[in-house]
Amino acid sequence: MDMHIWFAYVVTAVVFSLAPGSGMVNSVSNGISYGTRKSLAAVAGLQIGLAIHIVLVGVGIGALVAQSASVFTVIKWFGAGYLIWLGVQKWRDTSTLTTHHADKALPASAMMRKATLINLTNPKSVVFLVALFPQFIDPASEQLTQFLFLGVTTVVIDSIVMVGYTSLAAQMGRFIRSDKVMSKLNKLFGSMFIFCGALLATTKA
Repeated sequence: MDMHIWFAYVVTAVVFSLAPGSGMVNSVSNGISYGTRKSLAAVAGLQIGLAIHIVLVGVGIGALVAQSASVFTVIKWFGAGYLIWLGVQKWRDTSTLTTHHADKALPASAMMRKATLINLTNPKSVVFLVALFPQFIDPASEQLTQFLFLGVTTVVIDSIVMVGYTSLAAQMGRFIRSDKVMSKLNKLFGSMFIFCGALLATTKA
């Protein structure tokens, strides 16, 4: 793959990862609640969901989702419902930073599963990848290698961005000790999850 083409893809992928979305909300929320180290499992979960989307696009299922209104609608409503459910749970969350960092914190496996579902149930990622990948793949060259190169690049960039969001949020968390402030933050992130879910629900196939 030509390095100029790869660099153009890197720039595009960075913008895609930095754009506010459910993954960013999850990373920031976890960073404040659990700190950077404990949130790495959730970052890994986001990448598992993203990697599955990349594989789906590679084997052609992504194209089916992009073109089939019924398939898109099923995934869309499941993802929207899950995000709204997460938002409602966050709104009802009364725990503080001290509680989160103690024994009541979610186990790493649970954080990973939740984050995987957040990315996995976002059909916008599939549609975006279906539209994006062909722009950077040379049909005259061996496509599998190009696809793997772009896929690995996407996961690495998104991992770096999500760890950055988590770390920044964790630093903010050090200055947040008030139960009242945490309650407002829980409602803020709950509202953001609900907003992401509502946004998915209004997406056209």
